[in-house]
Amino acid sequence: MWLLKRYVACFVWFSFLHLITTSVTHYSIPEEMEEGSVVANLATDLSLDVKTLSKRKMRLDLIANRKYLDVNKETGELYVVDKIDREYLCIKMLTSCYLRMEVTLEDPLRIFNIELEILDINDNAPQFRRDAIYLDISESTPTGERFSLSNAVDPDVGSNSLKTYHLSESDKFTIDIQTRGDGSKFADLILKKPLDREQHAVHNLILTAVDGGTPARSGTASIIVRVLDTNDNSPTFDKAVYNVKIMENSPIGSLVIHLNATDLDEGSNSDISYSYSLYTSEKTQQSFNLNYVTGEITVKGMLNYEDFRIYDMEVIATDKGANSLSGQCTIKILVEDMNDNHPEISIKSFQSPVNENIELDTVIAVVSVSDTDSGDNGVVDLHIPDNMPFKLRESSDNYYELVVSEPLDREKVPEYDITFTVTDRGSPPLSDNETRTLELLDVNDNVPQFPQSFYTIRVIENNAPGALLSSVTAFDPDLYENQYLVYFIVEKEIANTSMSMLFSINPENGNLYALKTFDYEIEKEFLFHIEARDSGSPPLSSNITVHIIIVDQNDNAPVIVSPWRAHGSVVEEKIPRSTDKGSLVAKVIALDTDSVHNSRITYQFLQVTDATLFSLDQYNGEIRTMRMFSYRDPRHQRLVVVAKDNGEPALSATVTIKLSTVETAVKAYSDMTEVPLEYDIFSDLNLYLVIGLGSVSFLLLITILVTIVLKCQKPKPSKAAPPCRNSVISERNSTIADSTLVSNDAYWYSLFLAETRKGKLVVRQPVPKGSRYIVSSIPRGTGQTETSDSAASTLQV
Repeated sequence: MWLLKRYVACFVWFSFLHLITTSVTHYSIPEEMEEGSVVANLATDLSLDVKTLSKRKMRLDLIANRKYLDVNKETGELYVVDKIDREYLCIKMLTSCYLRMEVTLEDPLRIFNIELEILDINDNAPQFRRDAIYLDISESTPTGERFSLSNAVDPDVGSNSLKTYHLSESDKFTIDIQTRGDGSKFADLILKKPLDREQHAVHNLILTAVDGGTPARSGTASIIVRVLDTNDNSPTFDKAVYNVKIMENSPIGSLVIHLNATDLDEGSNSDISYSYSLYTSEKTQQSFNLNYVTGEITVKGMLNYEDFRIYDMEVIATDKGANSLSGQCTIKILVEDMNDNHPEISIKSFQSPVNENIELDTVIAVVSVSDTDSGDNGVVDLHIPDNMPFKLRESSDNYYELVVSEPLDREKVPEYDITFTVTDRGSPPLSDNETRTLELLDVNDNVPQFPQSFYTIRVIENNAPGALLSSVTAFDPDLYENQYLVYFIVEKEIANTSMSMLFSINPENGNLYALKTFDYEIEKEFLFHIEARDSGSPPLSSNITVHIIIVDQNDNAPVIVSPWRAHGSVVEEKIPRSTDKGSLVAKVIALDTDSVHNSRITYQFLQVTDATLFSLDQYNGEIRTMRMFSYRDPRHQRLVVVAKDNGEPALSATVTIKLSTVETAVKAYSDMTEVPLEYDIFSDLNLYLVIGLGSVSFLLLITILVTIVLKCQKPKPSKAAPPCRNSVISERNSTIADSTLVSNDAYWYSLFLAETRKGKLVVRQPVPKGSRYIVSSIPRGTGQTETSDSAASTLQV
């Protein structure tokens, strides 16, 4: 009963489906269509009203894992939603591939079956399972032998599937294409010609699989054929006959020759061992050893050229193949004579020591040489070191003389180590040597040498007597007494004074001393010679020039010579109260006997009553008024002037001037307008001054007469002689305006030219005793002037 009810239900359901389902609609499209591509219009093909598709809820159901297509409810078009790959969708279908779907509509319910065939396109190339196929084939393989190759696969179907194979060009191999029962194609590799591993060990081929599509696609695989070796080559030597030379007495183990046989095979077929053949004599095998692995032949016993000169041997090289092959060579060993005797040298005579001035070509030694070898091994040559003032001269067979070839100089080379070397002409040469020392005796042939030919020595004045001035040392490269030097001063007189009275030199070491204290103001320089003489026979000597320069010290303070201070250090002067601005009030003159640098004098006010009233020129010492006197100015002015030199430390002298102003001009100044007056002003001079002036004048006359007598007895002085003590000219380049100073040892006069409104007045005043200056009269100018080189003008007293 239950079965009956089930049968009735199924019958009713199938009847209902038959009523709502029409026949199946077929379409076909190629695979790989682009997304959005239209397959067909279902509304047109199924006779559906396009306007009712949305209302009837039209939908598409695919019997697949992915939704590849869909329906446009507005137009009824069936279009591609996702790209369709036939090989992926129908992987197991080799011929046809279908995609089935249902289109459903409601109100009323209708279902349409659609079958979409996916057509194949050639979108896959053939592929091999492996990129490289390796084959090992023996070189003895016969021709026609076949070797299977892996086949290629192509997922496409029909004409797009695999069609054939191609092999790259080869003269040894070809392929044969066959088809299996399932329609797949494969290829076999066939050997066309015999293989030779020694010529071509590896063959690289390319196998190409091609399908039948348009355009056709292909895939490739490499075929690597490795040729296996067979023992088909015998060992061979580089040469069939080897000629080898070896010296006699070669040490045991010395390498004679290294044989090297080669076999083109590989592996054990190329491993070689060496051995003597039966042809090799017992004597040879006892004298030489053959290494069966390396092929080295070495000395086994002592070789003697006089006993055995030629050895013959035959060596066989055999490989280790299954069927071993061998090759052979012949070796001739020639024993050469060895230079095993040293040459001998014998010095028959040798003269040493000799004088350094020995004559050229003088024979120093006689030498003989010999060698017991024969041939070139017995021919010998004798030589001495290069760059020696000697040469060898062959006198007879194997006898040589050593002679002097260049002048000898003991000071350069005191002795020579002469090495006589005798060498034979063997190969390799042997030699022997003997050394003798040749000493040279000194000859006095070098003069004493000073480091310099001119010495300038500066000596500061007021030096202590006996002070060391310098050391002038000479050098003599000779020896012994020829080297001992004695120093002395070459005598020379200056102003009746010998140099040996002024200077002294130590005869042993050349130390130069001063014998007196020098005064720059009297002596400024000395020029003399010092000689150095050796103790040789005959003695040799040389001399140098010594220039002694006396360097000044600031040891003389300035001396104020104007205005003259009759009583003490205060000078009293009178000046009209109506004196104009810029008028000369007084002039301070100071002199310094030091050098030019130390005697430059400058003047300064040390004290002044009114600094606004007077000015002092620091270079010429002129005191002038800076303004006119007023009724407020005191009648008495006190001026203290200091004269300071340029020394270090500076020395100075001062003078005090008391000025008194008067209402009227001084008479001595007022009456002189045009012509300078030469009246002596003896105001405030007492009788003692008159007596002193007469006494000094008398002494001056006596001194002049004595000086004239001495001058007549002296030789004419040179131009370079210093001035006499009674006529020393100040060399200070300074400006002394409108003044003349005359000097002698007895008395000084200073003529002071005082400016006044009406003219000039010459004032004669006494000057300190003991000064030694003559100052030329120099006109006062606006700037500095230098002292003239002409002789100073002298004023008669």
